[in-house]
Order: sequence, then C-alpha cells, then structure tokens
Amino acid sequence: MQVTTIEKMKSFSPEKMKKINLFDTKNLFCDLYCFEPGQAQKPHAHEGEDKVYYVLEGEGSFRVGAEEQTVKAHSAVLAPAGVDHGVTNRSSQRLVVLVLMAPKPHHH
Repeated sequence: MQVTTIEKMKSFSPEKMKKINLFDTKNLFCDLYCFEPGQAQKPHAHEGEDKVYYVLEGEGSFRVGAEEQTVKAHSAVLAPAGVDHGVTNRSSQRLVVLVLMAPKPHHH
C-alpha cells in the first residue's frame, strides 16, 4: 500500500508555484500544488484528461473556461478535458491544492 503524508510533502518556492508529485501510475497522477501569495498556474487545457482541484488550505481564484470563482478550503473544482483552466492565489495566505488527473497525460 502506498501512503503519503501531505503535511510532510508540502513545499513552497518564492519563484513560482511548486508541483509535488504524490502518486504517478499508468492511469492517473496526483500532485500537490503549493502557491505563495500572488503565484499562479497559467490557464491551459488538456485534450483527453479531466482534472480535479481540491483545496486543502487557503483560498484560490480558479478559472475554468470563461468562469472564475474564489474557492476556499474543503471545496473541489472540476476542469473538464479540453477546457482552459488555471489557478491564482490572490490572497495573502499560502494556497495548497490537491490535483488529480485521469487518464494520465502522455507528457507527464
């Protein structure tokens, strides 16, 4: 059984958002995205993969398609395949997001 402790995996960088891989299988990947205040993941899309963002700590501004919404801890956001999506930490606190994507993209 693979078990990972999120608290021990969290890591932040003053330069840019940190992506920390938690699980990586042939079917999916699960990452931790750690944002300092003001950091962002620029909008992008994945043609064949749906993505779920789950906010663990803080709050972020999530964009999916033309919609943008502030989402707080303990809430999840779905970014369907082929739709532009991104995250910005506009708060003064750190933002930690659990990210699941399946099927696993070929480039990851």
